[in-house]
Amino acid sequence: MPAIEKLLGKTVQFAADCIGDETRLAVNNLQAGEVLMLENLRFYAAEEKGDTAFAQQLANLGCSVYVNDAFGAAHRAHASTATIAQFFAPNCRMFGYLMNNELENAKRLTGNVAKPFTAILGGAKVSDKILLIESLLSQVDNIIIGGGMAYSFFKAMGGNIGNSLVEDDRLTLAKELLEKAQAKGVQILLPFDSMIADRFADDANRQIADSMDIPAGWMGLDIGERSCAQFEEVILGSKTIFWNGPMGVFEMPNFQTGTRRIAEAVAKATQQNGAYSLVGGGDSVAAVQQFGLGDAVSYVSTGGGAMLELLEGKVLPGVAAMD
Repeated sequence: MPAIEKLLGKTVQFAADCIGDETRLAVNNLQAGEVLMLENLRFYAAEEKGDTAFAQQLANLGCSVYVNDAFGAAHRAHASTATIAQFFAPNCRMFGYLMNNELENAKRLTGNVAKPFTAILGGAKVSDKILLIESLLSQVDNIIIGGGMAYSFFKAMGGNIGNSLVEDDRLTLAKELLEKAQAKGVQILLPFDSMIADRFADDANRQIADSMDIPAGWMGLDIGERSCAQFEEVILGSKTIFWNGPMGVFEMPNFQTGTRRIAEAVAKATQQNGAYSLVGGGDSVAAVQQFGLGDAVSYVSTGGGAMLELLEGKVLPGVAAMD
């Protein structure tokens, strides 16, 4: 609470529960301008179940206005982020500044988007990005794919990937995504070369290899120089950029070059070429902050899952409840 008190410039009181008689009494005793923080709602299973009775108990605490500023939970139909809105009149329920900013920036990636539009996708699994990729195929000009998920595509194309991360049950899907992209005229760029290691450790032996021909016993943990150069060229030629997922195991210094180079290219495209760039997803956000580039991109989203579902075309319960 000290951080909140510093921001508000006043004392913040704390209730040991979020419902019940003692909490209601604490609310009723508040004077004009005073602030009360309630205990974590998720101690109650009813919160994540979106329970109506629980939501009504929260609404009955005497609140006259409901403000939802939790974009990171907007894709969850929880009691406090969706169900509760029905207990407030339309003119008494509203978004906070953060939620509003997230939604406004997400709109920059849909509809009338400045072209070329490039999406950069990384991370471990193709399965986590299936719906996103299929949705993006109708919007983007280029999709750059890196990280562990790239090796499922290489294996689907008949490549040798050694001990690299792979989802064997998604190989057919990976091949289908490549075919769909070709049919729609979307360029999918996979890393030509990889920084490979003989074990998953920062001090492992490492070398550069063709991504389609990784020796047995070795694994790809980052993209190589040729890939960095090609990806940078595409990014710098883009007017709209969406980045979700690192290019490798950037937490290890010896395998962070690809992710850092991508972050620098996105920042350069934004600052020097006037591109609009949105970075979303926990690891991507951590990366741009780690490299000191958080202020050099257009927008850094606070909600990885919520932003992805929004771009997949899904309706977010926390947003729909406010209509």
